[in-house]
Amino acid sequence: MKEYKILFTGSVGAGKTTAIGQISDVPPLVTDVRNTDRSVDKPLTTVGLDYGEFALDTGDRVRLFGTPGQSRFDFMWQILARNALGLVILVDNSRPDPLADLHTYLDGFAGVLAGVPCTVGVGRLDSHPQPDLDHYAEALAGRDALYPVLDVDVRRREDVLLLIDTLLAQIEANALGAMQ
Repeated sequence: MKEYKILFTGSVGAGKTTAIGQISDVPPLVTDVRNTDRSVDKPLTTVGLDYGEFALDTGDRVRLFGTPGQSRFDFMWQILARNALGLVILVDNSRPDPLADLHTYLDGFAGVLAGVPCTVGVGRLDSHPQPDLDHYAEALAGRDALYPVLDVDVRRREDVLLLIDTLLAQIEANALGAMQ
């Protein structure tokens, strides 16, 4: 049996906790506390990590870790990234500058991204259509790696599984490339 560790990151309110909860086979571990940051309109925020896991049809296990979104907790980002085989960056398109948010996480995880694949999930495109997926693709074009960008609603299990499937396909492709 193989085990995969996948890390979810992104801005506050992008849906990391929700995404992990949608696909976890076990009740997720959540370290949410009352939000005291007045710049973010949500009652609770993650201050440590989120954790969940699920089994693949092969019997392999995927362990899911979620980072805190606030940059004041960025010391946790590198701790949680250790031994991750892939990264999912969630972006909330309703935020004032979601492309800048994306770059915050790409830059914050630059060392990790040098060695692991990444998939980007953009939420709230239905209510906030700009920037669109083409803008995200353009913003990622100058990077040295391929980052698939998907329109997702993390409240939908199928959307979260699509993010995971896309990331696992990249992991498998990298493993096959390394064997050749």
